[in-house]
Amino acid sequence: MTLPAPSNSELIRWRDAALAICDEADRQSMAGFRRNIEVSTKPDKSLVTEIDRSIEEMARERLNREFPGAGIVGEEEGTERAGASVCWYVDPIDATHNFVRGIAVFATLLAVAVEGEMQFGVVSAPAMRERWLAWRGGGAWRGSERIAVSKVATIAESQLIYGSRRDDVASGLLPGFDDAMNAAWRTRGFGDFWGYMLVAEGAAEAMIETGANPWDWAAPSVIVEEAGGRFTTAGGERRVDGASAVASNALIHDELLRRLAQRR
Repeated sequence: MTLPAPSNSELIRWRDAALAICDEADRQSMAGFRRNIEVSTKPDKSLVTEIDRSIEEMARERLNREFPGAGIVGEEEGTERAGASVCWYVDPIDATHNFVRGIAVFATLLAVAVEGEMQFGVVSAPAMRERWLAWRGGGAWRGSERIAVSKVATIAESQLIYGSRRDDVASGLLPGFDDAMNAAWRTRGFGDFWGYMLVAEGAAEAMIETGANPWDWAAPSVIVEEAGGRFTTAGGERRVDGASAVASNALIHDELLRRLAQRR
């Protein structure tokens, strides 16, 4: 079933709200970056800071006020109004571990889906002084510059990015991970949102990751797709709630999925 496209007025409302939230999130995260902040460990052994919680609380308050009835899926406070036709995804600080260690590669991620189809996404990385956004049918942008995936057509010529080799291999979802990496021109473990943005702007041909969550993948998925790429699970499903993600420039996607699935 083809869903009706959001109206321009809806897109503008989503964009303006998301950018305003990102402006405040940037202010809060930079105020705590490389400072003595409270850090605790969640049950899954990942880290969370007082800044993560403060940003998500702020984002939820604004979204609930401006879009009453919309669903919200967030990293720190879970899901509100599951099953709502319009749903926001909120990752207050993607790459919290980088943030805690004083590494500038962290970002706030926001996305909107209508009946499960991602329509808008923004990634705001204040310490990098970068912001990416995209909306369905409107292209992908880094600041005021429209971006596009690369035209590299073979894995042998590709730069492949991944999250964590240890976790990706241990997951069992990518039995051909090492062989796929060995076939590439160059590999790097940048991880988190940045790997997807490098694909979207044509600096890398693919990003591979396991073990993340819908709030990690929602915004990057629409940005990669609007830049001309593909975003699927390792099994080829177009979704953000699976156990894996493979984003590519589309040209190498099928071959990469085949290689990742291939056991020696």
